[in-house]
This record gives sequence, structure tokens and C-alpha cells, in this order.
Amino acid sequence: MLSRPLIVVAALVAALFVVPAANAARVHVRVEGQTRTIFGPAGPLLDASNALDALDAASLAGEFYFHVTATSFGPYIDQIGRYPAGGTSGWVFKVDGVSPPVGADKVTLKDGDTVLWYWATFGPSGGPPTLELKRSGRCYSVFAQDDNGKTTTAAGAVLHVGSRRTVATRNGRACIGPHLGLLVRATMNGAVRSNALP
Repeated sequence: MLSRPLIVVAALVAALFVVPAANAARVHVRVEGQTRTIFGPAGPLLDASNALDALDAASLAGEFYFHVTATSFGPYIDQIGRYPAGGTSGWVFKVDGVSPPVGADKVTLKDGDTVLWYWATFGPSGGPPTLELKRSGRCYSVFAQDDNGKTTTAAGAVLHVGSRRTVATRNGRACIGPHLGLLVRATMNGAVRSNALP
């Protein structure tokens, strides 16, 4: 038989993983790991009412592991996939390019929002910028976003066309030839990988 404290802890953990309520939004979800994309390079739509629900929905759809620790500040994601948080590195999230000042369970999502969970190593100036890729015809532009969502041109970014071809950008922009069926994404030293686009 379970002790009373263990029952309370089990109930709290179970409450974290309740199926999103009827007020769930349709949101784009992506999870970028330390060395590769864990889920949703092109940000598929999932149902979630907050950023923690979005991670749970992504883990079900992508069949990857994550772990939640209960803290006095609320639930803390201390591991996604194979990498546990430690030292100055760990798992953080953004909604529409901004790091909210509240926990993942406190961010109310609306239809069309983009939720990005990613591995970050923090230094004296904060965490790494996240890259955002935009397309116009066969040309792609790469932008770097800070935690406040401020966007700058990602000078020095490289486009990856499929898994074998790379194209250097000039001032964060490059045009590429035909690439039928291949996804394009951007990387840059010190930044989190971008979304992927056809």
C-alpha cells in the first residue's frame, strides 16, 4: 500500500500529464536537441493548452522521453531524450520566439502559436539565439532571435539542403536551385538550429 506522501506526489505528477482540456489550441511544436532535431523539424500542428502540454503532445507523437521534476517554482523539464540538464545547460522553451517569464504550465497558448523546446547552454550574456528560416520563392532568409524575440539577420548562417548539400548565406540570405522533396534548414555557430522548410 502506498504511503500518503507518495500518493500525493503521484497525484501531482499525474495532474501534469492530463490530456489537454477542451480549450486546447492548435499549435506548431518543435524540439531541438543538443545534437539534432528530436521532433517536428517543420513544426507540425498539435493540440495543447500550454507549453508543457505541447511538449507532452510532441513526446506522444514522436515517441521520445522527457522527465518533469516538481519544484517550488512549478514543473521543471530536467531531461528530454538522452540529455539531462546539468550545470549551465538545460531545456528551455519559447513561444512565438519569446522566452516567457513564467513556467511552461502557465503559458496559455492560442491557435497558430509556435512552441520551441531546445537545449541551451547559458553563459554571461544568457542563452543562445534561436534561428528562424523564412522562404520567398527559391530564396531563404535566416534570422536570429534573442530571448525577448528581437530578431536580427543571422550573418554567417549556413543552409542545409537535405542531408548532403550546404549553401553559405550572404548576410543571412541565399537562393538555391531545385531541391524537390528536400527540406532546408539553417545552422550557425552558437545558435539553435532553425525550423525546416521545403
